Amino acid sequence: MKQAHNFNAGPCVLPKPAIESAIAAIRDFDNTGIGILEISHRSPGWERIMKETEQLWRELLNIPDDYAVLLLGGGASTQFFTVPANLLNKKAAYLQTGVWAKKAIKEAKFYGEVEIVASSEDKTYSYIPKGYKIPADADYFHITTNNTIYGTEIKEDIDSPVPLVADMSSDIMSRPVDVRKYALIYGGAQKNVGPAGVTFVIVRKDILGKVERKLQTMVDYRTHIGEEGKNSSMFNTPPVFSIFVMHETLKWVKEMGGVEAMNKINKEKAALLYEEIDRNSLFVGTAAKEDRSIMNVCFVMAPGKEALQDEFLNYAKERGMVGIKGHRSVGGFRASIYNACPVESVRALIACMQDFEKLHK
Repeated sequence: MKQAHNFNAGPCVLPKPAIESAIAAIRDFDNTGIGILEISHRSPGWERIMKETEQLWRELLNIPDDYAVLLLGGGASTQFFTVPANLLNKKAAYLQTGVWAKKAIKEAKFYGEVEIVASSEDKTYSYIPKGYKIPADADYFHITTNNTIYGTEIKEDIDSPVPLVADMSSDIMSRPVDVRKYALIYGGAQKNVGPAGVTFVIVRKDILGKVERKLQTMVDYRTHIGEEGKNSSMFNTPPVFSIFVMHETLKWVKEMGGVEAMNKINKEKAALLYEEIDRNSLFVGTAAKEDRSIMNVCFVMAPGKEALQDEFLNYAKERGMVGIKGHRSVGGFRASIYNACPVESVRALIACMQDFEKLHK
């Protein structure tokens, strides 16, 4: 079997140690003779995994004690309406930087007024807006830190005069984060922290319980926290297998040196690939250079070379490149180089691009 280089946008490449641990746990979890897919979520072994997973989150991101760490079902899309349900009284402010931000805005409008403080839709979301003003009367300000479809990223923790909420689905654990600057961080796991099926929510507890509306039990974050944190994401049955793989993935991040080490590696991988895109006569990047994502590298055929797109996709596929076709809404190519994507795969893609260029000189 030829080697596959996984550039899928999510679900995506996972650390090999996490995969091996998951395979072993399916057969036998915690020496119980019962596999992880069958284990009771009330068993001592599982309760230990839940506590360790939360502790890994807290350690890797230096999460303060006044924040709850929740591991829930539903995906980030469920958080698009859960966030405003819990936080929006009158008005929320949103930065519109892509499809996922636009979808979050749509859901928030069910609960109150939404002010779009800035948008990059005018240039197909190819940049991050600058110089906008966050309204001081907003209940919160929502950003999407990394835009998987368009390859742009907010790389710093911004200062906000109102509670800052961030969808970090696709760049969490890729860089250090000053959690104190955020009131709430959420995301789907299926990029840097595990497989699909579990969603993380990091929320400062004092912002909860202030909306005037009544909340459904499962929508209220306080349900999943419980009094003095007694529920710990276990009010209902958690997505056990997905959380187990998350546990093993976070262990791997820690062993690699934590988020600081991951950020250094990620920057190096991205620099290699962007350097080739800028050098290669057949390709051009689509995102503004100052806003280029280190997680999702988006590019297209150079002007006049558009007819080569399908040929390159087939050529790359034959060379073992998986998942580099751009999102259906924008076309072109996208290489998602999340934490677990090895530099060897990036180098293989670069070699593929160079060899394809030689064929068309």
